Amino acid sequence: MATAPVPGTARAWLLSPAPASRRQARLGRWYRAWLSFRRNPLAMSGLAIVLLLVLMAVFAPLIADRQAAILQVLDDRLQPASWQHPFGTDELGRDIFARVVFGSRITLTIVIMVSVIVVPVGLAIGLPAGYFGGAVDSVLMRITDIFLAFPRLVLALAFAAALGPGIENAVIAIALTAWPPYARLARAEVLTRRRAEFIQAAELQGASHLRIIATQIVPLCLPSVIIRLTLDMAGIILTAAGLGFLGLGAQPPAPEWGAMVSSGRQVLLDQWWVATIPGRPSSSSAWASTCWATGCVTWPTRVHEGLGS
Repeated sequence: MATAPVPGTARAWLLSPAPASRRQARLGRWYRAWLSFRRNPLAMSGLAIVLLLVLMAVFAPLIADRQAAILQVLDDRLQPASWQHPFGTDELGRDIFARVVFGSRITLTIVIMVSVIVVPVGLAIGLPAGYFGGAVDSVLMRITDIFLAFPRLVLALAFAAALGPGIENAVIAIALTAWPPYARLARAEVLTRRRAEFIQAAELQGASHLRIIATQIVPLCLPSVIIRLTLDMAGIILTAAGLGFLGLGAQPPAPEWGAMVSSGRQVLLDQWWVATIPGRPSSSSAWASTCWATGCVTWPTRVHEGLGS
């Protein structure tokens, strides 16, 4: 049973039934959404793992030696776990622990760069389609349907093969296949609010179409788009690992998780740790982002309506 907030505390201020300002009301809605989120143990465990991945990427130089991730010591090749090498060494004598730690930076970079690309592209296509309708909607949605007609991984492989190997090209290939759901989502959000009274009031006041979209519609779409992005994080991580596994992602000697699994499959039966250990962070990160996203699904409702406590 939830306890009543102590008067005069920050919690009481956030949970006040009669907020004194717009800022207090907005922060109160976000706080209620957080209270609802943290009741989900699966979502909290996923968030903890995602935060661990971020911290590992940020503080990688403090956790492991960068030289150990790329330095080839053939005398130490294929060594099992020890105090000197907690995860063992690979076929070139490089420390797998250091490579896993610094590989998190590559994965996090890909996720951030893809997110920065797909959200604006999806909004730029979906918002005009839903707002203007007619021929604009038909043309933009048919383009979206073309990209949706192909499996995402297959299309990403095709783009990556055409662009060539490398992190930048892998990011472009993933982004080119990930934006259509955001366009569809943005269009649906606009269609549900296109005839709302506040939109009509803005039109009567002489606001331009661009201003209405930017100031009235985009803020309403962002919560749903953010939820969709959290749901897509697992797919982005696994697609990046798949491209690295096929040699279309980060190139040697960069410590990319998918490429490490690919190189370790040749000695999988005798030295299982070379391929297995780098594969665990990819699967764990994908699982964690999915669990985190399940807890975020109700956030748009919580933020807009302030339900729950």
